[in-house]
Amino acid sequence: MSKKSQKTKTADLGRRDVLKGLATIPVLGIFLFNLFQKWRKDYLKRSNIMSDLIQEKKAPSIISNLSNSRHLKIGIIGYGGRGSHLVRGAGFATRGWTNSTSENARKNKLDKAFNTFMSQEDLNCSLVGVCDLFDVNADLAIDASSNDVRSGGKPKEMAIKYRNHKELLANKDIDGVIIATPDHWHSRIAIDAAKAGKHVYCEKGLTRTFQEALDVYDSVKDTGIILQLGHQNRQVEANEKAKQIIDQGLLGPINLVELTTNRNSTWGAWVWSIHPDANKKTIDWDMFQKPSPNKIPFGEEALKRFFRWRCWYDYGTGLSGDLFSHDYDALNQIMDIGIPKYASASGGNYFYRDGRDVPDVWQATLEYPDMYAGTPASKRNLYPKETGGGPGLTVLYSATLSSNYSRGNRIMGHDATMMMGGQSNVGNVGGFIVTADSSSTQYRDRLQSGVINSKYPIYNYSPGSKQIDGVTSATSQYFANKGLLYTYRDGKRVDPTHLHVKDWLDSIRNGTQPKCNIDVAFQEAVTCAMATEAYLKGRRIEWDPINRKLI
Repeated sequence: MSKKSQKTKTADLGRRDVLKGLATIPVLGIFLFNLFQKWRKDYLKRSNIMSDLIQEKKAPSIISNLSNSRHLKIGIIGYGGRGSHLVRGAGFATRGWTNSTSENARKNKLDKAFNTFMSQEDLNCSLVGVCDLFDVNADLAIDASSNDVRSGGKPKEMAIKYRNHKELLANKDIDGVIIATPDHWHSRIAIDAAKAGKHVYCEKGLTRTFQEALDVYDSVKDTGIILQLGHQNRQVEANEKAKQIIDQGLLGPINLVELTTNRNSTWGAWVWSIHPDANKKTIDWDMFQKPSPNKIPFGEEALKRFFRWRCWYDYGTGLSGDLFSHDYDALNQIMDIGIPKYASASGGNYFYRDGRDVPDVWQATLEYPDMYAGTPASKRNLYPKETGGGPGLTVLYSATLSSNYSRGNRIMGHDATMMMGGQSNVGNVGGFIVTADSSSTQYRDRLQSGVINSKYPIYNYSPGSKQIDGVTSATSQYFANKGLLYTYRDGKRVDPTHLHVKDWLDSIRNGTQPKCNIDVAFQEAVTCAMATEAYLKGRRIEWDPINRKLI
């Protein structure tokens, strides 16, 4: 008898002995017998479902040997809130930040921001150039470049402050630049950087307008530089797991996806504070508004626009480029949906009456009439011709800046639905659940036999760490649910921004393409531009891929 047969026989004998013993106890025996049967059914439920999953790919380790790699020199253009986070991802933080976060960690063991920063990998790079139109920010970046409280120890050199991005790009020693300016400057700086032979990490959204997206794409392709778009969700482990499930066809034909954003705070609505040291001497206002279609003189209104730029179409696209772009890119990563054929949008300013012209409630619809989603060719024969498995996908996005109710994102297939975040997924921050559809074709037999119950998840993915994190504010919870605050590798909490910057630097060294390269970035830029144009023009927009035009 084989070892496997012997093991099975022993297990069967063990189960029979348990049941015999339970039978001798009248009332308790019945209760325990029913409990045992439930446990057995749950076990079969798990084993049957998991048997449909092919071998799962393990997320790459975050540890690599960079000590002997090529040392890279980078510059930062725009050291505001997001720019400072990107520079921390590269390994440089201000003394004020390291002092305050280390003190927070001392007072609260659940606050892991300082430990996460100090334990991240040294990326073997130096911050050597800084440019920001607000002097206070530029000085902070200089401070960060020389702070030795970091995983790599004392930095090799201190950054130089430049008056504008062109002077910074003239530094021949700089290998690449991080662009974290308002969106209306992205295309100009990215194109100038490409022409100067500098690699680019550009914060999302890629551009403010459709034409700018074409210009950046062509420039990057012509020069051959490496571009990484700042969607750090590309490094989130949950998205890779979700992609594996969908690629295996376990949701069946997918015809509808719902993406959502809910925020309910002034900060979440981009009403950011105006720095007390901001004035005409410390801000280069004329340079700031140079690419904007409408110019205004410096004054109180200019200060609002400088610090709260996302509230105006002169400098960005509001919900489209800021928040919709994240959810679209995550879905594109999971399902490879690309650019839609049609886009329409609606919304308005219903809550914030502060002079902004971007909506605070906004909806967009993306249509992919010819797309097969969730149905690999090998599984299409499961579905009768008259009932589907055919092409066609609609993506619905809706957002409000005046309600915190978390709805999550749903990928709805004929056989199962994947729920990412939201009220029904409480406690699974950054993860997802998969629930079978009661009318599934693929799972019909197991539904009828009771092995699967459509009321309960058949697959539940949670991030790799069981640690509790000190994520308490509504804003932090929002980012955590979207997978933008942290992810896990080998059970270790990691900042996805750090992983995304590392991916860019690794690509520069190896001559490879990063996860959010120019082709992916172009898809995001065109899709967001279509949705923005649809809202501004009040009609459906069509993408013409042959002539690269919006109709």
